[in-house]
Formats: sequence, C-alpha cells, structure tokens
Amino acid sequence: MWIKICGLHDITTAQEVVKLSPDAIGLNFFASTPRAVSVDVAAQIVAQLPKKTEPVGLFVNHSLDEIDATTRQCRLPTVQLHGGEPVQLLADLNSRAILKIIRAWRLGAEGLDSLADYFDSCCKLGVNVAACLIDARVDGMYGGSGKTVCWELLNEQYRHDQWPPMILAGGLHPGNVAEAIERVRPWGVDVASGVESAPGTKDLKLVEQFIREARRAFEAVDG
Repeated sequence: MWIKICGLHDITTAQEVVKLSPDAIGLNFFASTPRAVSVDVAAQIVAQLPKKTEPVGLFVNHSLDEIDATTRQCRLPTVQLHGGEPVQLLADLNSRAILKIIRAWRLGAEGLDSLADYFDSCCKLGVNVAACLIDARVDGMYGGSGKTVCWELLNEQYRHDQWPPMILAGGLHPGNVAEAIERVRPWGVDVASGVESAPGTKDLKLVEQFIREARRAFEAVDG
C-alpha cells in the first residue's frame, strides 16, 4: 500500500497535505506544468517533512547533472523519471548517487511491448528500478492529463512477477480509486489533477477523500 499526492508546489499546501498522511508527495521539476515547483521551495518542503512521508522528485528529460544537483540540494531520496530517459541515464544515476528510481511509463493503445524491452535493457546494465508508474499516454503531456489508463490492457500485459511493483496513475480521483485498486491490484496509486479544484491547485477535501478511499480499498484487497 503506497499513496502519493503529486504536484505540490507551495509550502502551505504541502504542510496541509502532509497532515492527511499520504505515504509520499511528489515535487514536479518540469517547468512546463502548472504544478512545477522551484528547487528552493522544494528544499524547504522536504526539510519540514516527517520521516514517514517520502518526497519524490519528478523529472522530465532533465540531464544527469540537473537531476543530481536537484536531488542533492533538496535531499531527495527518490526520483520519478517521466520522460524519454534512456536506460543509460538510470545506470549513471545508480553509479553517482544512492537514489530510488521510479520509472514512469505512459500506456497507450500500443500496449507495453516497449516497456518489456526497456526493462530487459535495465537488467543488462544492472539498473535497479524500485517501482514503475503507469500513466495514460496523451500526446504532448507528461502526466497530469486526467485521462484514465486502460485498466483492462494493463491487467493483460503488466508482468507483476517479473517487473517492479506497479504504481497506478492516470485519471484517478476519489470517485474511482477504489474500483481501480480492486480491478488492477497495483502496489501503489498516484494522483495529481484528480484532487484539484483548478490546474495546480489542490483541494484538501478531495485529497482527504482520495487517501481515505484508497486506504479502504487497499485494506479490502490485502485482507
């Protein structure tokens, strides 16, 4: 069971969200999104987090040096790579810093054959991927689209016994997260736009409802 609230970009909102006890929060360093956070603000947010809340830095086609510098300045233990990052970059990250890597993958009608090839390459280079986040493929967007993943296709093709633990994202909100957990059986869930009143503006009531519904569903599935 792992619940992440992604796209926090101001200290006050982050403090209020953390009070609702998510397992992790996401700090998005991709400039072309209303959820982007500055490195300085992210560092302040991380400095105030309780130990039980995992901060995750989200990067989209950033360079190795950019990721390295940001994670060090913000003291981030975990990165989420949401662009077209090659396997070699993950290998270089592994060799340069002790970081957990979440590889995000956007699922479209083409399925997960390319993800299988990607993980094969990770194995050949000895790359350790802690988890795989599955989001919906929307041209020109790297998450936060509000579009739901095709759960049926995901169930058919995700190799739970061979691949890293799956984190389900894409179009989740308080009204469907329980059904998503029941049908897909992910290790974790991730939400950004599904708990917002406007792009980039978190609605704390929706955040609370999402966490409550997700925990209830995970407990039912695990029990």
